[in-house]
Amino acid sequence: MATDYKRPESVLVVIHTPDLQILLLERAKHPGYWQSVTGSREGNESFTDTAVREVAEETGLQISAAQLRVWPGENIYEIMTEWRHRYAPEVTHNRERVFSLCLPSVCDITLSPSEHRAWRWAPAAEAAAACFSASNREAILALPNISV
Repeated sequence: MATDYKRPESVLVVIHTPDLQILLLERAKHPGYWQSVTGSREGNESFTDTAVREVAEETGLQISAAQLRVWPGENIYEIMTEWRHRYAPEVTHNRERVFSLCLPSVCDITLSPSEHRAWRWAPAAEAAAACFSASNREAILALPNISV
């Protein structure tokens, strides 16, 4: 795979509070596309290292790997047509690992303006309904069943 293509391996990090307020980010280039923290692995990063880096890049929150809850399994999904050009021509699917990060309370974050245009905290059901990604919706709805 050429080094200028994105790696089809990514993370999803659902940031939440103990009472299940969920942090959502609105994509800069796609108004109305709300999501949790996401991002692709780079270089020799582990999925956990990617999650820590993406949380810092997308929210400004400096966390350690020990603060993340690693979920079992992984999601395999078809890459949306509008984003396929970022990947090698034969790549059609992405492997996603899910993490959660429980913060003690809602807090302000610092967006990366090139990636996101807005942020908000929302109750789990509202947050799940707002997400454009099926795997993101499913992860938010599964939070009560994942020990935090």
